[in-house]
Amino acid sequence: MNELIVILRKGEGRTIKAGGAWIYDNEIDRIEAAEGPDGARHIVDISSVTPGDIVSVEDFDSYPMGRGFINPKSKITIRMMTRDPNVMIDDAFLRARVCAAWNYRKAVIDTSSCRVIFGEADFLPGLVVDKYEDVLVVESLALGIDRLKPKILEFLREALAEDGIFIRAVFERSDAKIREKEGLPRTKGLLWEANTPDETEEKEFSPRLQITENGVKYWVDVENGQKTGFFLDQKGNRMAMQSLIRRMKDAGETVRVLDCFTHTGSFALNCGLGGADSVLGIDVSDLAVAQATENAALNGLSDRVTFQAADVLDLLPKLNSDGEKYDVVILDPPAFTKTRDKIKQAAKGYREINMQGMKLVRSGGYLATCSCSHFMDYETFTAVIGQAAHAAHRRLRQVEYRTQAADHPILWSGDEASYYLKFYIFQVLEER
Repeated sequence: MNELIVILRKGEGRTIKAGGAWIYDNEIDRIEAAEGPDGARHIVDISSVTPGDIVSVEDFDSYPMGRGFINPKSKITIRMMTRDPNVMIDDAFLRARVCAAWNYRKAVIDTSSCRVIFGEADFLPGLVVDKYEDVLVVESLALGIDRLKPKILEFLREALAEDGIFIRAVFERSDAKIREKEGLPRTKGLLWEANTPDETEEKEFSPRLQITENGVKYWVDVENGQKTGFFLDQKGNRMAMQSLIRRMKDAGETVRVLDCFTHTGSFALNCGLGGADSVLGIDVSDLAVAQATENAALNGLSDRVTFQAADVLDLLPKLNSDGEKYDVVILDPPAFTKTRDKIKQAAKGYREINMQGMKLVRSGGYLATCSCSHFMDYETFTAVIGQAAHAAHRRLRQVEYRTQAADHPILWSGDEASYYLKFYIFQVLEER
């Protein structure tokens, strides 16, 4: 069998025709195999297809759509790698994709710690690679890209080396539950480590790394931390808050900050470095609070930046009933929904925390609020904030709207969740 050609049903393939990269199982009409010198085709049963193989895709009328890898076990049956049906998915192709991703990061962001590959947005579907100083952390979510992963990582190390960046280790965090839908096991651990100068020495890799972002130092646990160890996507938004605090202090204001869902303290620490007089970070996780406290000490901010373990949803109403007021309130919750069918429930949660957060801001103070859920789109999230302001009897003056950092590029005309982070800064004014 020389090549498999996947034929779409008439009227299907709307996602990839609009610029996306996914083809679902219910969009496929049949699979054909081309054999022999004349390229004669015959229909093959999908159960005989090897998961992860590269296939060509054609519309119902034989129009070529491109090439991608197939997994009959997954609802997302094909993930497209190229729109050019004549391009082979070989080493040269993968090297070019990796170099393009790296060159883009060099042009748009500080690369000391950044996301180097962002799946579909870098045309390497299902693969995420984050760089923490001299360590790469990889997350593979699709069977086809899992097969290509060793080569991609090899080419990435080579591209970095050409710029004088020595990678000492690659750690895998492919432990997301979604891998099971691809027929893949969940796994994490050291994937690769550079040879020591003396190969007889025992090598020992520590998953606890130190990075610096926006002048703030952090301990990052790539083995047990959230996602790949740190939320790199908020880099620019954290800097925006640090700058806002610094300008408030330059104007002679006393700045008291409440940072909700602080995780390892990133927004709180940026506010502290910006000169805030006091910052209280809240997170439900004792482990997160311990790590945030350690990060505060690492930056010499323990006297002004403190943390408390509490459920934000319970604490905000209590603070309001106690009459507490802050100059800046930050709301950075986890995704309240990861599925489309729970948007209404998620909207209720976002509405409640934003209403409570606004009430805690003194008149003329500032609220930073965000959503990292792809399904809570811009229009819905914006409407929810407006509803919260109405319920809180507050008027909002928008300072700025931001999204994820540039190393998490948003691919237009695609619906593969590359645009997910929405971030607002408002001045909060009492109704008169």
